[in-house]
Amino acid sequence: MATQIPDQKRVGMVSLGCPKALVDSERILTRLRADGYAMSPDYQGADVVLVNTCGFLDSAKEESLAAIGEAIAENGRVIVTGCMGNEADLIRAKFPDVLAVTGAHQYEAVVEAVHDAAPPTQGPFIDLIPQPDIKLTPRHYGYLKISEGCNHACAFCIIPSLRGKLASRRIDAVLREAEKLVAAGTKELLVISQDTSAYGVDVRHEERMWKDHPVRTHMTDLARELGGLRTPEGTPPWVRLHYVYPYPHVDAVIPLMAEGLITPYLDIPFQHAAPSVLRAMKRPANEARVLDRIRSWRAIAPDLTIRSSFVVGFPGETEADFQYLLDWLDEAQLDRVGAFRFEPVEGAAANALPDPVPEAVKEERYARIMEKTEAISAAKLAAKVGRVLPVIIDEVGEADEDGDIGATGRSQADAPEIDGAVYLRDVPPDLEPGAIVMARIEDADAHDLFGAIA
Repeated sequence: MATQIPDQKRVGMVSLGCPKALVDSERILTRLRADGYAMSPDYQGADVVLVNTCGFLDSAKEESLAAIGEAIAENGRVIVTGCMGNEADLIRAKFPDVLAVTGAHQYEAVVEAVHDAAPPTQGPFIDLIPQPDIKLTPRHYGYLKISEGCNHACAFCIIPSLRGKLASRRIDAVLREAEKLVAAGTKELLVISQDTSAYGVDVRHEERMWKDHPVRTHMTDLARELGGLRTPEGTPPWVRLHYVYPYPHVDAVIPLMAEGLITPYLDIPFQHAAPSVLRAMKRPANEARVLDRIRSWRAIAPDLTIRSSFVVGFPGETEADFQYLLDWLDEAQLDRVGAFRFEPVEGAAANALPDPVPEAVKEERYARIMEKTEAISAAKLAAKVGRVLPVIIDEVGEADEDGDIGATGRSQADAPEIDGAVYLRDVPPDLEPGAIVMARIEDADAHDLFGAIA
């Protein structure tokens, strides 16, 4: 339990958007706690409230503005940061009482704004108080951000203008952070960035010493080293790779999955399959080659799960283009799929493209792609019935009137928050979140699995 300092200032946090923003929030709060602040779980107990915004889509901006408005109404002393920070004039026009506005991953500026708004308590023992890193995720999993920014110029995206060009973290620093997380009880590392496959490109894959050997700032070296970590119980953590563009060197990671060093899971942002749409999006149009590689990956690692997301209704997308995508999905048989209707984003090049797709057509195509991918998912999950799979426990329920206890977990095919779950019945009363158990799968639907501990 943290030591409380008399008159210690307290900071509240509202964190919106993607896991990368969540990591930013964790870093900001960790720094503030090291500076002597306590964290407040509610508006009323906070001397100042931070709102970490998302500004990628208009819907996300609306959510961010609503969160700012709620914080102003409930507390009144609000600092805004994050991706929407580049629209400071808009925020100040709507909320003139906001104390400060800073941009994405501008940690020093956020901390300085908090210091100005609520100067920290200075006591002679402040440096003696233990200051472990703050995590906003459950103890048993954590996000490991390996880089900031992106070098792509996708027509529908404004991330480079929000977060800048690719800036890779030093690989020895990333590995130290991962080692610290695992030693503290993290059973699952979720590797995130804007483009994990590009890790180290900006520094020409420079080598750093790690332990007693050099490692390159490169995705394959990183994956191999992460796979060598061990928890205090001596078991390897699950290592899950997100935002992996299908560059050629991704092929070298698949054998690591087959060896059990990293989790057989790839989150690949394909976005579309029709060559004409990919060209309009300014993305690589090599969908046929990708299908060949997916087949070869699965031959090496049969349990490989591939998740992706797709945009429907992009300007110029014809019915033939959309049918091409559906046919491609039939071939690819991706395990987990999310779809989004195209939404103009202020500052994105796609806004100027001709032949916008009518909203009614977007809705109809969205319904069709979800129907397609749901059927694929249902068939893939049904094939797992009867198997015994490792499951990481996220939540253990209360005993019902018969004394039975259920638990919710995830297989290696399921990332937290975005994929499905495994629901287990009749679990032991001493089962705790973070435990990894072997479960026999007894039933499935289109999204989730059901079973019992084997």
